[in-house]
Amino acid sequence: MDLAALEEEARSLLPGPTYDYLAGGAGDELTLADNVAAWDRIRLRPRVLRDVGTVDTSTTVMGSSVSSPVLVAPTAFHKLAHPEGELETARGAAAAGALMVAATRSTTPLEDISATAEAPRWYQVYVLQERDHTAALVERAAKAGFTALVLTGDTPILGQRLRDVRNAFVLPANVGESAMQAGAAVGSLVDQDATITFEQIGWLREMSGLPVLVKGVLRADDARACLDAGAAGVCVSNHGGRQLDGAVAAADALAEVVDEVGDDGEVYVDGGIRRGVDVVRALALGARGVMIGRPVIWGLATGGSEGVRRVLRGFQRELGLAMALCGARTVDEITRDLVA
Repeated sequence: MDLAALEEEARSLLPGPTYDYLAGGAGDELTLADNVAAWDRIRLRPRVLRDVGTVDTSTTVMGSSVSSPVLVAPTAFHKLAHPEGELETARGAAAAGALMVAATRSTTPLEDISATAEAPRWYQVYVLQERDHTAALVERAAKAGFTALVLTGDTPILGQRLRDVRNAFVLPANVGESAMQAGAAVGSLVDQDATITFEQIGWLREMSGLPVLVKGVLRADDARACLDAGAAGVCVSNHGGRQLDGAVAAADALAEVVDEVGDDGEVYVDGGIRRGVDVVRALALGARGVMIGRPVIWGLATGGSEGVRRVLRGFQRELGLAMALCGARTVDEITRDLVA
């Protein structure tokens, strides 16, 4: 799986400003780069002389069975990468046996995403300034069969993404129109609400009847506050380096959050995961699963649903190889003692 080559292929196919929007980060992109580098700093202590003739990458995430702990992260505006947008992503994820997290800023109606293929789905939530708009989207997601909400907590306002500033980037008209038709319109009343607090966790849970994960957590005290407010778990994330440049890498924050959460919830992580061995590192540090963002988009841009499937299956194959070389036959055998 050559993700660097895949990204270059996607870059050659996409308009320059669109590629920059998808690939770029905030500020000087220090956190964007460190997200990848931080996983490389983690060394493993593999076990030997274990029977790894059969390795099983399957697991469960919030009670849903999946082929591996690699999930599709919520990313906005998939029609920037492919004319069929989230429909193709959903098809590719389902073909790989993976869970997809659909974004608030989707360019496809939630009902259409859900109807595309039989697979577990979660819905990512921004609490918007127009709360009724948020409530309507959440109610639609619950009715359409999404089984959990992922509240993004690290985006009260957008970080400064200098590539977009230099390019004077705006959504292409067809993409913006698709987002509006899907219900994820962009405008003053449906921008993110900068006043939200932990109280909105309970509001979302009670309104939808679904478990709520909070995404964007980088501190143990915030993780505990999320759980105390009713969250079923958290996702350790710095928004792919797109918010606060200089924020700690997800890999470096993971163990602290896992140790605080303990058995009180499930912990996920995203940011910079580029190899199956990175997945092993994340699970060894205590994550239940990982979320993959940009590599899925590069697969979508270059090959539609089949490109998405290849990326996810590539991660699964690399994960199985890394597990065998670490002496772990199942994901439950990927434990903290594997980390140096």
